[in-house]
Parts: sequence; structure tokens; C-alpha cells
Amino acid sequence: MGAVRKDGRYFVKRILLYMLILALAAVMLVPFLWMISASLKLNKGVFTYPVKWIPEKLEWSNYSKIWKEIPLLLFFKNSAKLTIIITAIQVFTSSFAAYAFAKLHFKGRDLLFILYICTIAVPWQVYMVPQYIMVGKMSLTDSHLGMIMMQSFTAMGVFLMRQFYTSIPDELCEAARIDGLTEYGIYFRVVLPLAKGGIATLIISSFVTVWNDFMGPLIYLSSLEKKTLQLGLRMFISQYSSEYNLIMAASIVSLIPVFVMFAALQKFFTEGIAASGIKG
Repeated sequence: MGAVRKDGRYFVKRILLYMLILALAAVMLVPFLWMISASLKLNKGVFTYPVKWIPEKLEWSNYSKIWKEIPLLLFFKNSAKLTIIITAIQVFTSSFAAYAFAKLHFKGRDLLFILYICTIAVPWQVYMVPQYIMVGKMSLTDSHLGMIMMQSFTAMGVFLMRQFYTSIPDELCEAARIDGLTEYGIYFRVVLPLAKGGIATLIISSFVTVWNDFMGPLIYLSSLEKKTLQLGLRMFISQYSSEYNLIMAASIVSLIPVFVMFAALQKFFTEGIAASGIKG
């Protein structure tokens, strides 16, 4: 009888947990679904009450208008360029440094790692002015090269990759050394293939962060031909502040690359999270 009651309580708790998860999912999805609905309406129908989630006539022309109002394609290309380059560099530098912190033994390794990770706690606003002065003295303001150099290293990426590397047995690296592999060979041929989940997680994190970055481009980029998509959306909103259907359409377009990236790496991302959970 006691076992039946225990199973009944467990079942009720699971039902309540699922209901809570569904409620949180609805809270997050409803605004996004409203954005999609608004982007397919005439402007006068955006704020009608009650809300018509599916418009009587889908205004697909909204998605063609936004490319003509401002140089959105140029901004899109600039964001894609910066995001791809910075993400690639961050993945390489973070995974390479994390290998040293996780698999190599040298004097002061742990202290150096702690000091480097502590920089995560320092807000960007603290060193924003000194950083701008340094970039200005190097004549890299209003340039994509300056943006790339400032974001080539990330302490969070090093921390993330090191955690994945620590789950890889040291015996594999020792066996590779006995077989004659150098540290570079172990990194490329042993460790990296086993850390696909960590790399996928880092790619998604870096991609989303750089793609959605607003303050950095706002401070350092002033030329129209070098501005990113986020600055383009701000320009669009300032010029067409009352055209909410077009604003929503432009916002949806800006989210597409993020969805594509997550869909492409979802398998490795899920496997990496599952593997790290098993190890923990």
C-alpha cells in the first residue's frame, strides 16, 4: 500500500513538473509567435483586439519591403562576416588554451587558470574606456579588424572547453604520447574529435553573442558601409518607428541565422550536454 502511495505522489509531481515546463515554454514562445503573426499583417492590424494570430491575408510583401527601405543586405553581410570570423577564432583559441589548462602540467597552471577565469567577473563597462583608447591609438576604430581583434579571446570559452576536456581520460593522452604523437597531434587527433559536444556548444554560444552584439558595433563602427545588422535594425526602427509590421519582419529575418546554426549543431550540442551529465 505504501509503495502505491509513493508511486502516486511521484506521478503527481511529474505531472506538475511537466505543467510548469509547458507554462514556461508558453511564456517564452507566445511573444515570438506574436512577432511572426505581426510581421504578416498590415500595420493597422498589428494591435487589433482580440489578437488575430492567423491574418486573413498573409502580407508576405513585408519581407520584401524591408530590403528596399535600408541597405539591410549590406548590414547582413557585415554581421555574417564578423560572426563567422570571430566565432572561428574563438573556437580555436579557446580549445587550444583549454587543452593546455586541462592536459598539460606546468608550474603555475592552476593559478594562471584561476586568474584568467576571474576576468569573467569583470564587467565590460569597467575596461570599456581604456580599451577604446588602445584601439584608437592602433587606428583600428571604425574597422572590422578592430572588432575581430577585441573578441578573438574569451575566458568563458576556455572555461567551457576545459570542463569538457577534463572528462576525457588522461590515459588516452598518455597512450598517444607513448605512440609518438606530439602535443599538437594529441590535440588535433585525440582530444578535439572527442570534444565535439563542447565545440558545438562553444560555436552556438559565440555565434549568438557576436551576432546579437549591439554595444560593441555601436561604439566602434561609425561608417554606414561597416555597420552590422543590429545597428541596421536600430536605424530601421528610428526611421519607421510606426511601421510595426515591418519592424517585426526585420526582427524575424535577423533571427534566422541563429535558428539555422542551432538546428545544424543540435545533434552535437545535445550529445555534449548528455555526455557531460553522465560524467558528472
